[in-house]
Amino acid sequence: MKNILQHINKAFDHRVRLGIMSALMVNESIDFSTLKELLGVTDGNLASHLKSLEKEEYITIEKQFIGRKPNTKYSITKLGKLEFTKHINALEKLIRKQ
Repeated sequence: MKNILQHINKAFDHRVRLGIMSALMVNESIDFSTLKELLGVTDGNLASHLKSLEKEEYITIEKQFIGRKPNTKYSITKLGKLEFTKHINALEKLIRKQ
């Protein structure tokens, strides 16, 4: 049990961060508006969770302009994929042990 718990990552303990990472695992990149709509959160809430994941180097941010409108896209890093996969695998093992 202890061995499983060491792979539970506190960075993913919030439903918004779990949602962000899940969406990025299956999409090459996603823009801010799409993530906001997908997760049903406010701008500020989403921005703070994205900042936490960026600080851990689990996601990267690309800012650009489309026409004159700013657009921010997010992608998962190799480290992010690795750590999120470990986290999900640990959760699955924990559930199966019950």
